[in-house]
Amino acid sequence: MFFNEHSPPHFHAEYGEYKAVINIQTLEVMDGKMSRRALELVLDWAELHQAELMEDWDLCRKHIEPHPIEPLQ
Repeated sequence: MFFNEHSPPHFHAEYGEYKAVINIQTLEVMDGKMSRRALELVLDWAELHQAELMEDWDLCRKHIEPHPIEPLQ
């Protein structure tokens, strides 16, 4: 996540040469692409951490450093 981002709430995911922007609320890809397997892993992780992602989104909108979220294992 980055400060001064546009709505809707989203996060950026990168895997190798792939990059995607994921909507936090719907878990849909807004932009970019990923391999099917990588996207499945990212979406599973996002579903587990959806509340934390929304909290961090709100913090970023207030220019407050977001809390770390456990990375994808």
